[in-house]
Amino acid sequence: MGGYSPPIPHHRIREAREFLKPAMKSNYKWLVVALLWFVCFFNYADRQAIFSVFPKLQEEMGLSNVQLSFVGASFMYVYALIGPIAGVIGDRLNRKFLIISGLIFWSAVTIATALSTDYWHLVLFRALEGFGEAFYFPASMSLISDYHGPETKSRAMGIHQSSVYAGTIAGGAVAGFMGQHYGWRSGFYLFGSLGLLLGFVLLLALKEPLRSKSADVEAHAHATLDLKRANLWADIREILGAPMVRILIVVFVGANFVASIFLTWMPKFLFDKFKMSLSLAGASATTPAQLASMTGVVVGGLLADRLSRRYFGGRAVTQCIGLLGGVAFIFLTGWTLSIPILIGAMIGFGFFKGLYDANIWATLYDVVKPERRATALGLMNSIAWLGAAVAPTVIAYASQSYGMSACLSASSLVYLCVGLLMAYGVRKFMRGSPKINAAGAPAKSAI
Repeated sequence: MGGYSPPIPHHRIREAREFLKPAMKSNYKWLVVALLWFVCFFNYADRQAIFSVFPKLQEEMGLSNVQLSFVGASFMYVYALIGPIAGVIGDRLNRKFLIISGLIFWSAVTIATALSTDYWHLVLFRALEGFGEAFYFPASMSLISDYHGPETKSRAMGIHQSSVYAGTIAGGAVAGFMGQHYGWRSGFYLFGSLGLLLGFVLLLALKEPLRSKSADVEAHAHATLDLKRANLWADIREILGAPMVRILIVVFVGANFVASIFLTWMPKFLFDKFKMSLSLAGASATTPAQLASMTGVVVGGLLADRLSRRYFGGRAVTQCIGLLGGVAFIFLTGWTLSIPILIGAMIGFGFFKGLYDANIWATLYDVVKPERRATALGLMNSIAWLGAAVAPTVIAYASQSYGMSACLSASSLVYLCVGLLMAYGVRKFMRGSPKINAAGAPAKSAI
């Protein structure tokens, strides 16, 4: 028999809630990161899945490599063109609404992709997916910034970034496995349905914080992109007038060009050349490189922080190492006839790509004024994705004459050229002490 327990007084309950409130807030900001991690996971899984089933699409619809290239490129063109607009909208509308509506929209489009029966269906749905996914990153990065101040922001964004690689692996491996055993449409039904389910979870769990809640955001509120500012186009001209900014944009275009080639064509390349199953090709095309990139991002961040304390161009030097270090590995992927060497080459490429990726925006922020950073990021990202969009088609045409192996190896020349261009930029425009930039403004030589 249980004894009588008197009710807890209301004032005690209120005191307990007040006592727990700071801990609840602290825990919730990490719950936000976890929720957005899964959103970003599906963002990348959905976009990668199509490449693992290219052989099935080719078989069912009788498509050429050039036609397949437009299926991949349609996403990139729309994503690039909508990106800057999505950033502006993200500064003005409720970010929870943008994230959830974007997730539900692109998940529905992913399911619709599985219903495709004609070539134009695939191109249309991929373009619509690029439209929906373009709104995610501007809104989510802003949301995380308002929950995490300077003391936790880097960790929060680093954890979130890991979902990019995990989603790419899952999209390639799961879509390939399901395509082989249950038909190419099955992976799209799975990812789309899980994305819709996650959308309803976010409706209940995700909260919109006050804008500029963190001290770091308040300190840089003036950097927000505002199309109503009369000097917006003057800002753009100033940004593009800086030689080092132009170099960084060209380098980013080249790096994205090569990355797009590998994400688009590597699954089919392994299927055709090494006679891998659809499942094994999808997993092998993504898992080694993406896992290595996770390691490379961590090493690249640590190395860049150390080098940048010594001199101004430390982050750019780390990117040079990533680009030039990846050249030989990229060449090997197309040249070798050995699967172990191929996997080793992809691991090497992925690691050095991580060194470069870790510092893309940090290096840009070193050479633009704080009040121009949002505009500069939008410009650079959009131009780079347009560069990536042409890559699948260029390689598809070139492979008709030279073969896919030669084209993959030849893409190492792009890495070599942009690596040397970056080295030139560092030597010419980023020499000097980091103390010059203690206030956050670029050194004279950078602009």
